[in-house]
Amino acid sequence: MAAGYLEILRARHATRLLVGTLVGRLPNATAAIAIVLFVRAEGGSYSLAGGLAATYGVANAVGQPVLGRLVDLYGQPRVQLPAAVLSALAMTAFAFAGTDPLPLAHACVAAAGLFTPPLEGGLRALWPGVLREEGQVHTAYAMDAVAQEVMFTVGPLLVTLCASVWSAQAALLVLSVIGVLGALSVVLSPPSRAWRSAPREAHWLGALRSPGLLALLGAFLFVGMALGSITVASVPYADDNGGDAVYGWLMAAVGLGALIGGLFYGARRWTGEPARRLQALVALLAVCYLPLTLMPGAVAMTLLAVLAGVFLAPAIACAFVLVDRHAPAGTVTEAFSWLVTTFTVGASVGTGLAGPVVEAGGALWGFVVPGVAGGVSLLVLLATGRVLAAPAGRAVVAASSENDPNRAVEPRLRSGDRA
Repeated sequence: MAAGYLEILRARHATRLLVGTLVGRLPNATAAIAIVLFVRAEGGSYSLAGGLAATYGVANAVGQPVLGRLVDLYGQPRVQLPAAVLSALAMTAFAFAGTDPLPLAHACVAAAGLFTPPLEGGLRALWPGVLREEGQVHTAYAMDAVAQEVMFTVGPLLVTLCASVWSAQAALLVLSVIGVLGALSVVLSPPSRAWRSAPREAHWLGALRSPGLLALLGAFLFVGMALGSITVASVPYADDNGGDAVYGWLMAAVGLGALIGGLFYGARRWTGEPARRLQALVALLAVCYLPLTLMPGAVAMTLLAVLAGVFLAPAIACAFVLVDRHAPAGTVTEAFSWLVTTFTVGASVGTGLAGPVVEAGGALWGFVVPGVAGGVSLLVLLATGRVLAAPAGRAVVAASSENDPNRAVEPRLRSGDRA
């Protein structure tokens, strides 16, 4: 199982880029959890916690494609590092200002979300130039999805550990510093400094002029909503079953499930149409959310949270194939950033929706939301199946090699290739 992943990690610069991106993305990946814990420590309500987390997510959703387009136009170092520093400063201001006055709190988390660097999209733009062989790029996409689940497993534990040992404020500060260090590691690497996007056709819609990409984004809006609602619904459950430690384990369990699913998914070669495969994966994802409504004891609930995450990484890895397939030339970073943005918007809507739902009907109804959202995502994929299955209309030339930054081909992933 690990042979293909080890081959990728042995490639020059690959480990540094992967680890640096994961570390740099840690603040973004754990922002909702850190904000919820901080607001609760300040005496705020579930609705306030969900509202601030949603503010961060919406701002992040706006910033990712904008910064992604800037990366495509001006390169990674000029955009990624300044954005990381600004985001960290804004979150630090929030940590010291607290929730009063409320407009300042919203402004701080909005700025932190807006300037979050598009490291995720940037890494996927770098893979073809670093690995060169098309088959390795396919494996790297799967490994990428698996590796980020390690972050989603460790991240919640790190946040809750910092909050328990020091304070929720300290957790925000530690995450901010870690994020800047990760971004710095990436942008100082030779592949990041040498990378140049392909020539692009001038169009104000950029990557969004692709019907296939729009269909995919519509589906992942609801996948993000499902995940975001679990973040909030788990809080009252944990309050009744052991407190913050249980909350941290539930969040980590979802990431662990995705990690397990991603490892098995990336270990085999898949044949057939990736659009149909994505439909099956999202259907299984939606079904596995439903047992959370049983709300058993903490140990059993943690196991159900693992099950809820099993098909998340495979679905994301399959989506990477389709994003790469449908992204217009010269928009690769922006296209992947739109996927991140849509997922984040969905998660923000999920957190914002789950807060009032939980206050009105308790944790049980909060856990109903992800099952419904997963079902809607499947309906979107079924309705747009023909668009997603349509072959890419052109090859994308994008990523560059270290030796010749003006020459490199970003391979097109074909139907039946390994995701």
